[in-house]
Amino acid sequence: MSRYVEKVRETKETKVQVKLELDGEGKVEIRTPVPFFDHMLHSMLFYMKVNATILGEDKQGYDDHHIVEDVGITLGQAIKDALGDRRGIKRFSSAVIPMDEALVLVAVDVSGRGYASTNLDLKREKIGDLSTENVAHFFWSLATNAGITLHVRKLDGVNEHHIVEAAFKGVGLALGEACSIQGEGIRSTKGSL
Repeated sequence: MSRYVEKVRETKETKVQVKLELDGEGKVEIRTPVPFFDHMLHSMLFYMKVNATILGEDKQGYDDHHIVEDVGITLGQAIKDALGDRRGIKRFSSAVIPMDEALVLVAVDVSGRGYASTNLDLKREKIGDLSTENVAHFFWSLATNAGITLHVRKLDGVNEHHIVEAAFKGVGLALGEACSIQGEGIRSTKGSL
């Protein structure tokens, strides 16, 4: 069963291209106009153990909101399509990720129901060129389009770069494990996801 997909989303504001192979080795190429976001995406997808290429173009250049949102939408749709009927996936996973003084908890349910709750208690307006408000917005866009339930919580930490990076790594680790093939059936007492 191939779990590979290519998606393109083009609007008046952005163009995003995603190539995603769920059963990969962590080979990742990211190019958007937001370098810190690229770094976070690379970390997330590397720890998810997928092969992925994400190319994002911002046609308007207003700020980072549209490209972050549209990458989340397109990547989420790619994950959903690559999962197919979700037969055999582990479905649930969680990770607690330390990064120096920061500690972040991530929990995932690849249920078919999209929802995200993110509480990282970020105070800075930006980290590099990424608006911190767009961290939670990315996770929301990703989760609702992938059909996953995602919870991300800061347990400890003061360095916001460390907190955000731990969050992206945790999402990658937990999501990769939750999407991994563990059997043949649908992991639901209802018989479907």
